[in-house]
Amino acid sequence: MEKARKKELQQQYMQAKHPMGVFIIRSKVNNKCYIQSTPDLRGVMNGAYVRLDGGRHPNKELQKEWNEFGAGSFEIEILEQLQYDEKDEEKSDYSEELTLLQMIWEEKLAGRNMEFYKKRIT
Repeated sequence: MEKARKKELQQQYMQAKHPMGVFIIRSKVNNKCYIQSTPDLRGVMNGAYVRLDGGRHPNKELQKEWNEFGAGSFEIEILEQLQYDEKDEEKSDYSEELTLLQMIWEEKLAGRNMEFYKKRIT
């Protein structure tokens, strides 16, 4: 592929309004879960699967159990999508809204007695 065409496609991807929200990776074996908010649900969900399958996920506890139980023992799904602000077409930073949405889901899931994979401290 030509460099110019590749650059054009990358720019189109960056300017596109991707579905954003919160997704979950849940173990069917022990009901533990990992949730994450993102402005690019499809891309980050696919990336999480690829990293888990390749043994490179940043959450070591989740990675260990993925390796132990296998991919078929986990579900990866969207919990909730965040809608774009129709009144403010220029808005591009939804990080606060995504963080809040993730916190809401963490509370909901904790209320259902779900355990979470330990968060990585950086």
